[in-house]
Amino acid sequence: MTATAVVKDWRTGGLSALSDGQRAKLAPVLAVLSGVLLVLTFPDASWSFLAPIAVAPVLIALALLKTPSQRFFTGWICGITYWLGACYWIQGTLANYGDLNLPLSLLALLLFALAKGLHLAVFGLATGWLLPRWWAIPAVAAAWVAIERTHGPLGFAWLALGNAGIDMDLLMRAAPLVGVYGVSFLFMMMNVAVALVVLRRPRMHLAWILALPLLCLLPAMPQPETGSHHALLVQPNILDQDGWTHARVQDMLDRIFSLSKVGLQVQQNEPDTLVLWPEVPAPIHYYDDLNFRQRSHDFAREAKAWFLFGTIGRTKEGLAKNTAVMIGPQGKWIDDYDKMNLVPFGEFVPPLFEWVGKVSNYVGNFVPGERVVVFPMGSHKVSAIICYESAFPDLVRLFVNEGAEVIANLSFDGYFGDTSARGQHLMLARMRAAENARWLLRATSDGVTVTIDPAGRMVEALPSRVAAALPARFSFRSEKTLYTRYGDWFCVVCGLFTLGGIAVELRSKPKLRR
Repeated sequence: MTATAVVKDWRTGGLSALSDGQRAKLAPVLAVLSGVLLVLTFPDASWSFLAPIAVAPVLIALALLKTPSQRFFTGWICGITYWLGACYWIQGTLANYGDLNLPLSLLALLLFALAKGLHLAVFGLATGWLLPRWWAIPAVAAAWVAIERTHGPLGFAWLALGNAGIDMDLLMRAAPLVGVYGVSFLFMMMNVAVALVVLRRPRMHLAWILALPLLCLLPAMPQPETGSHHALLVQPNILDQDGWTHARVQDMLDRIFSLSKVGLQVQQNEPDTLVLWPEVPAPIHYYDDLNFRQRSHDFAREAKAWFLFGTIGRTKEGLAKNTAVMIGPQGKWIDDYDKMNLVPFGEFVPPLFEWVGKVSNYVGNFVPGERVVVFPMGSHKVSAIICYESAFPDLVRLFVNEGAEVIANLSFDGYFGDTSARGQHLMLARMRAAENARWLLRATSDGVTVTIDPAGRMVEALPSRVAAALPARFSFRSEKTLYTRYGDWFCVVCGLFTLGGIAVELRSKPKLRR
């Protein structure tokens, strides 16, 4: 089968004129094409204009195939392609920091892609039942959202399709109402419409797309503003290394304290400044190191600043926790927060994967926290999310729903190297700000350190790979978005719609089935 033959058959009789053999050969090509287009949608390419059409090729393939098994494997091929391309950096991270040689790190990446690709395999299975219907556009979009929502609970949350819309003002109006998954739904409506046009479906089946202009009726995203309060985001340019000795840790602390003090001087020692340190790979033990504990209290008191930083905490049993600590302007401990969503292979090794080394140099697994913490800042409140937690919309909204008026993100992206993972991670943080209409202050060890406004726009940023402190401004906001209040209600609706649609199709007459 050649491309010329396929085009000729489509012109004369549509894709329905293709033989079963031609369809079977074309399907994996279209699946791989969708996977590649999805990869190009996100950083580093960041061709977000592809988001409305990237999934269309695999949808066309699914419509051509006749058996559930064919659709399952076609969706799986698309998923494997996407996760291999989008998260290729996992191989380098495991090789450089997880003590894996090249073959084993490649094997780990492949197993990861095989597992994550199963989500799209299930999507392919469901879509085969939904595409023939006149309500295919909302039904397939709902199936995408329902399955996309399962990534976090099933092991690894990363790039939802809706993240590609972060710079699209009109589509982003949906984010404060239905979160990133609602933006995914809008993109998928467009993808299904494109597929139906290619499949020569009746025009009435496309009428659903006419609802998209109604987005203009939704409230606009918050306008740009100059913040009314001050923060200092410290980027020490520290990488992970073997053999953290006491002397090395003290040198590292000297550097960060020095950057902080210089930054406050540049900021003319504004009162009530929030000083934010990043998550760092060094073993900082606030609770075990009396010298550091006293030093941090003295720093906050002398600067008259709120001081939020990362450390290694302990459970009563002595197990390690990834912890953020807040010190008040009087030099007193306020509270701490233990990271609740840990990074697989970074902070713990999943069962059956003991052969994959843990990326962090800290000995032993971390244990997750169990408490949502909102730190008081005088009459205001701030929350801390640590690194990978910015990938979880349902988690971040809990802090805002508990009263957080600004979000602080302590992150370490050094394990990513100079890969697209840095831009992908930043995109996730931007979406969390927009969903909750909150300023988000992001301090990283070596980039990207940035302030993000309530519309998800980047306002001020430091270049990567430099040691510096960023004087920044932000505002406290107290109003809550619909998404903040009610969370992933839209995903639940999509899940029910999907199950209902599949049930209707399975109950239909055999002649209506595909």
